[in-house]
Amino acid sequence: MAIAAKDKSGGRILSEQNLCYILNSLDEGIHIVDRDGKTIFYNQKVSEIDGLDPEEVLGRNIFEAYPSLTLETSTLMCTLKSGQSIYNKQQTFINSRGKKITTINRTIPLKLASGEIGALEISRDITQLEELVDNLQLLRSNLVKTQPSGLASKSSCLNNNTSYSFKDIIGESPLFKEVIQDALRAAGSDSSVLLVGETGTGKELFAQGIHNASKRRDHLFVAQNCAALPKDLLEGLLFGTAKGGFTGAKDCPGLFEQADRGTILLDEINSMNLALQAKLLRVLQENRIRRVGGQKELAVDVRVIATMNMPPDQAFKENKLREDLFYRLSVVYLELPPLRERTADISILVDYFVQLYNKKFSREIKGIDRELAEVFLLYDWPGNVRELQHVIESGFNLLQQEEALSYAQLPLYIKERLKNKQLTGDGIELTRPDQELPTLEQVLTEIELKLIKTALARSGGNISAAARLLNISRQSLQYKIKKHSR
Repeated sequence: MAIAAKDKSGGRILSEQNLCYILNSLDEGIHIVDRDGKTIFYNQKVSEIDGLDPEEVLGRNIFEAYPSLTLETSTLMCTLKSGQSIYNKQQTFINSRGKKITTINRTIPLKLASGEIGALEISRDITQLEELVDNLQLLRSNLVKTQPSGLASKSSCLNNNTSYSFKDIIGESPLFKEVIQDALRAAGSDSSVLLVGETGTGKELFAQGIHNASKRRDHLFVAQNCAALPKDLLEGLLFGTAKGGFTGAKDCPGLFEQADRGTILLDEINSMNLALQAKLLRVLQENRIRRVGGQKELAVDVRVIATMNMPPDQAFKENKLREDLFYRLSVVYLELPPLRERTADISILVDYFVQLYNKKFSREIKGIDRELAEVFLLYDWPGNVRELQHVIESGFNLLQQEEALSYAQLPLYIKERLKNKQLTGDGIELTRPDQELPTLEQVLTEIELKLIKTALARSGGNISAAARLLNISRQSLQYKIKKHSR
């Protein structure tokens, strides 16, 4: 293998033998070709991925070892021709044994020891993942074919691929009820909706609620997490594939076709590749899709609901979301408040989850004790409602003969976060025998946080009313809330 690793002075750092040993030890496929496309290095992992023996590839031109590839479909040849790197590109080929292999490749130009330019490719096997996606498409396609004509009641919501409606959304705080009312009003139109909120705030629940309150409720609700798949697989899953469009491609409808006359939920839209975001924008503007590898455009009638778990401005700054796509998606913009901003709902949610798990565990637990109720009000709930539910379920698993959940049943990670906060009926106890005195700043911070949460609880989560109780401005309270939530 004619490549070398040298220091700044030109001296060799590693012997060729050691370099080959390192590359063969990697858990990713490494394939190196010279300027003519002849393989000069082929590590053990890529041999396993491709299903080929090194002897079948080493010293041979790419098209001898991979006859199903072309100048346009071989990522190595594309990099040799252009001199440009290629990142996270999907490549599908048929190996000499007739098996279809799909990889995600990163391909870069490489200067060889001879001074010539070759190309190095790092590949990751996604063959099984692609097969799972194909099976998922088939299952969803069959679901479309067997879809009944309409829905009779909430109990039949499963016929449109949903489980929830607005009556399943729990919360009485004014801030939360305002979002519910906005979502209900939005259900009456076909405009795109963007739901923004932290993980666990109930974005998919709201999306299903909007669908089931809309005129589209008799048709499918289809959800896809945009962070779950590589770009090319996600593109095929969303828009479908055309037979002959690429190696091994089949005629298969995508999620947009399957959701025709219904709703598609694109979860974590900020995780979607920017190039794919541009294609999605075109679909939203023209209501037409083109299958991957296909020539014909198909009209689709789909309402799009998207979700984000970060503020839009942050997504723009980190180059994770196109601004033009944001404006197209956010015709209806709904921001779901985190649980720490609707503390008045904690007791309602606790009662609901206690009853839920009483049935599941065949228990008759009365609820949570006073100390735990105070802990729940003080805790920040970074995982929001989902975390609260999991904490209640965890507590049921640890109960013995107790009639109520207590601090003893809290998960260890929450106890660790609260280990410097000892709660009593009157609030925070400033000292404990086994600990040093806290600093004055720590104490004042805890007292301020306690007062803010108490004011929010008494005002039903209304920030303006809470600010009046604390005798500070609304802007000042909002600043303090943000400060404590960091």
